[in-house]
Amino acid sequence: MNTIVKATTKGQITIPAKWRNRFNTDRFLVNIKDTHLEIKPINLDNIDERQEYTVFDAIRDNKGKGIKAKDLVKILKKTI
Repeated sequence: MNTIVKATTKGQITIPAKWRNRFNTDRFLVNIKDTHLEIKPINLDNIDERQEYTVFDAIRDNKGKGIKAKDLVKILKKTI
């Protein structure tokens, strides 16, 4: 099923509830694949420890500025 979604002014998109409800998670892995985005549901309990993924990107998440270690710890705790 295809659905057109519109990004907010902050760049956020909403995954339709009908799609979200098919998966037992509220976390999604987003990858850039050539000319499109690939969105996959993930369960952090089952993630392969060898697989890397970005939790915080200073350019994307903080306008290119660094952050204090204690703030990064807060972000990591929210992610897990």
